[in-house]
Amino acid sequence: MTELKGKNILVLGASGVLGSTIATQLASQGATVMATSSSIESAERVPHGANPRLLVDLTNQESIRVLIDYLIDSDVKIDGIVNATGVVAFGNFAELDAATLNKLFAVNVTGPMQLIQGLVGLLKASAASGNDPFIVNISGVVAESPMAGLAAYSASKSALYAFGQAISRELRRDGIRVIDARPGHTETGLANRAIAGQAPAFPAGLTPESVAQRIVTAIVQDEKDLPSSAF
Repeated sequence: MTELKGKNILVLGASGVLGSTIATQLASQGATVMATSSSIESAERVPHGANPRLLVDLTNQESIRVLIDYLIDSDVKIDGIVNATGVVAFGNFAELDAATLNKLFAVNVTGPMQLIQGLVGLLKASAASGNDPFIVNISGVVAESPMAGLAAYSASKSALYAFGQAISRELRRDGIRVIDARPGHTETGLANRAIAGQAPAFPAGLTPESVAQRIVTAIVQDEKDLPSSAF
């Protein structure tokens, strides 16, 4: 089992509904939670228990580099990273513009990849100190079952899933566990904040609280994969 009390965990996207819920549940188990948001405005939605609150624009490589350098230079310890970032776009793939495609992949895939790459040394240091460091990526059910009308979004989340599968093998020898979580539609309101297109009429989804609790349980219980059937 992985003990969360006293551990330092970075939650990417902690201003979102799911990210903030995960951050709150981690803190309730005694973890020190560091949280990111994309703007000063969205930082107001980060749970009060998270400290420090950090800004990063995942579409901007310089912003990502600044955050990495800050965390490394401040000599902070990181025992876990939870990637709860994400944006969604709806509509026929042929109708999505290049800017939308670029933002989908920057926020959902390449930005988190760069952050994890830059901070993996801190996770290795945690393992060397006798801890059980981890990375959690939330790819979602579309990584298992890509959907028409969500082609670009499905592709970005499938890429995130593939990334996690590959690095789980690369980082195993360093004592770093990688978990991919693929919950079904969750009532976070993300569908109503799409960067393009209109959401279809989804059936009632999972609650953020239940999804967050399942992910935190997987961290504690040393699980390595959370398919959609696990939620």
